[in-house]
Amino acid sequence: MKLNELTAHEILTLIKAKKTSADEIYDAVLGRIDQCDKDVRAYVRLRGAQMDSDGANGNASQPLPIAIKDNICIRDVETTCCSRILTGFKPPYDATIIAKLKNAGVPIAGQTNMDEFAFGSSTENSCHGPTRNPWNLACVPGGSSGGSAAAVAAHEAIWAIGSDTGGSIRQPASFCGVVGLKPTYGRVSRYGLIAFASSLDQIGPITKDVTDAAILLNIIAGYDPKDSTSVDLPVPDYTRALINDVKGLTIGIPKEYFVEGIDPEVNAAMMSSIEVLKKCGALFKEVSLPHTEYAVATYYLVATAEASSNLARYDGVQYGLRLQPSQVRKTALMDMYEETRDIGFGREAKRRIMLGTYALSSGYYDDYYLRGLKVRTLIKNDFDQVFTQCDAILTPTAPTTAFKIGEKTNDPLAMYLSDIYTISVNLSGVPAVSVPCGFSREGLPIGLQIITKPFDEETLFRLAYTYEQNTDWHKRKAELKTYAKVK
Repeated sequence: MKLNELTAHEILTLIKAKKTSADEIYDAVLGRIDQCDKDVRAYVRLRGAQMDSDGANGNASQPLPIAIKDNICIRDVETTCCSRILTGFKPPYDATIIAKLKNAGVPIAGQTNMDEFAFGSSTENSCHGPTRNPWNLACVPGGSSGGSAAAVAAHEAIWAIGSDTGGSIRQPASFCGVVGLKPTYGRVSRYGLIAFASSLDQIGPITKDVTDAAILLNIIAGYDPKDSTSVDLPVPDYTRALINDVKGLTIGIPKEYFVEGIDPEVNAAMMSSIEVLKKCGALFKEVSLPHTEYAVATYYLVATAEASSNLARYDGVQYGLRLQPSQVRKTALMDMYEETRDIGFGREAKRRIMLGTYALSSGYYDDYYLRGLKVRTLIKNDFDQVFTQCDAILTPTAPTTAFKIGEKTNDPLAMYLSDIYTISVNLSGVPAVSVPCGFSREGLPIGLQIITKPFDEETLFRLAYTYEQNTDWHKRKAELKTYAKVK
C-alpha cells in the first residue's frame, strides 16, 4: 500500500521503526496531489516547498502533511474563505491551532476549497468552483469543509482540519466516507478562525479513522486565553478512550430523526449499525428531541444574523478586495463600498447577509432573532434531558448520500435541509462525530452520527472506535475511476 493511503497512526509506527521517513511521506502526498487534484479540486493553494519550514523534519513528533480549510489564518499566507472579497489578504498571525500544529511538527500541505465563508452544504459556493467527491466525481463532497474531506478521502492529505457551524465537518465526512469530529463548543480555540456565526463555529479534525481523530484532537484541543469562548478545562489524552468495549452504555435513538424523508438506504445502514453496537453490549432506548422540527428555521435565523454582523467588516477599506467606483461622485465612498461588496460576495453570501440583516433590523429583532435564541434554548434543553437517561445519541449524519453537482444549487431550502441532522448539535454546543457505516447501491458512503454530552468526547471516541473496530466500512478506499468521464 502507498504511504499516502495509510492512516496517521500507521505512518507514525513506520517512522518509529525507521521504515520510512518524513521526506518519503511528503513525496507520496505531493505526488498524489499532482496526480489527481486537477479532477478532485480539493485544494485552492499548495504550500509545497514550504512544508519543511513548518517544522517537518525527522525529529518532529507528527511529521504528517495536513490540509487546512481556507478560513483558518496562516501567517503571511493568503487566506480568503474562498471569497473574492478577501483576495490578497495575508493574516499577520497564525491561528492558535496552526501554532499548535507547527509546534507538533505537522507540515501544512495546503489550503482546501470550501463554500464561501462556510455558507453551504456542497462546496459549490466557492469563487474557485466546486470540489468533486472522490467516490464519484459527478457528485458533491458535502460542505462547507468539502475540500478537506475530499483531500483525505482521495489520499491527498494524511489528515485535515475543517470547521463546523451547522454540520460542515460531519456532513462532508459522511459524503466522503471519512471520520469528521465536531468537538464541544469551547474545546478548541477559535482564535484565527475567520468567523461565520461566532456562537456556533467550531474547529475539528477530518481523518481516515477514529484513532487519527483522537491523535489530532490531542494536538489542537485546549484552553486559549486569546479566545473568550474557550473553556478552561483539562484536556484528557483522547487516545486512552480508544477502547473496544461499550458494554453498559445506553444510547438514545431520537424518534424525530427516523421519519419520512430519510433515504431508505441510509435508514437501513442505521438499523445495521444499531445491531452492531447491540452485539457489542450497548443498550438502546427510544428518546425524543421534540423541538427538532424547529432546528432548521432557528439555525438560519441565528446563523445568518451573526453572519451579517461578522461580514459587515469586509468593505474594501482595510484589507482584501477594493474596487474603485466607475464614476467619481460626491458619494464615491459609498459607491466603493457597494461596488466592492457586490463583486466581492457570491450569491449565497449575499442571500445570508440579507436574511441576517433583516432578522436584526429594527421592528423585526424580537420577532425573529430573539425568538430564534429562545427556541435554541429549548433545543439545548432537549439534549440535556436526553443525557440524563443516555450516554449518547445515535442518528444518521445526513438524510441522503452525496447528491449530483448542480442538483440543488437553484433550491436553497433543499440545500439547507442537507444539514437537518447536524445543526441541532451546533445549536446545543455538544460534541458529535460522523463515522462511515455503509454504502449505497451506487457506491456512495453513508455516515453514522454519534452525539454525547458537553466535554464528553471520551465517550464519543469509545463508541466510535468500538463501532469502527467491529466493521470494515472505514477500510474501503475511493478508487477515482471516473476521472476520464469528467471534464
